[in-house]
Amino acid sequence: MNCIIVDDEPLAREAVQMLIEQTDTLKLLGAFNGPENAMQFISNNSVDLVFLDIQMPGINGIDFAKAIPASTFVIFTTAFSEFALESYEVDAIDYLIKPIKPERFQKAIDKVFIYSKLISADLENNQIEDFTDDYFFVKADRRMFKVYFNDIQYIEGLKDYVVIHKENQKIVTAMNIKTIHENLPKSLFVRVSKSYIINVNSIESIDNNTVYIGKNEIPIGTVYRDFFFNEYVSKKILNR
Repeated sequence: MNCIIVDDEPLAREAVQMLIEQTDTLKLLGAFNGPENAMQFISNNSVDLVFLDIQMPGINGIDFAKAIPASTFVIFTTAFSEFALESYEVDAIDYLIKPIKPERFQKAIDKVFIYSKLISADLENNQIEDFTDDYFFVKADRRMFKVYFNDIQYIEGLKDYVVIHKENQKIVTAMNIKTIHENLPKSLFVRVSKSYIINVNSIESIDNNTVYIGKNEIPIGTVYRDFFFNEYVSKKILNR
């Protein structure tokens, strides 16, 4: 299982790295001192598991966990027990208190593999909405709607629902925003905040904090800003 470490403390990163190296089922791909570089790495690489600190300068671990793909497991590694409740809100697999004992570390890893097998089995038995070619089907109002990628202007997440915004139609379906994002073509769609995914072809204008699509103003979240501008905006700017 591919994993990374995100922690601003060098000694803490080294401690987790030693535990990973002693675990045959884990492969360490990288160790990062902050969420910004880790976010870009996850966007370009297959990462199954993140060992994540919570209190870090800038973006904290809770916000970072909300931003990464739902398929990526998270184990929090922190010196503070008071964040345990918040960790469950982002579906973290486990919560390890520093200094981390080897037996406690192994227990967390065992839990990851148990969850991984359960999810794989569930996916095999519940492939209903297929994302294929330039469209997908989605359930809404007791019907299956065919939605073309190019027709989507943006997608809004509302807890356990998403609203697919087309020019003259809104489709509301029970689905997590992370789930739908993972099944959209990355060349066309980018997540710009915790609650919004946009179709880059629908962008009319941009400022530092907002994307404008028609009369709609889509906020750009702090966690997503650098990746969005670096990968989708800066490369398309025409210079004099």
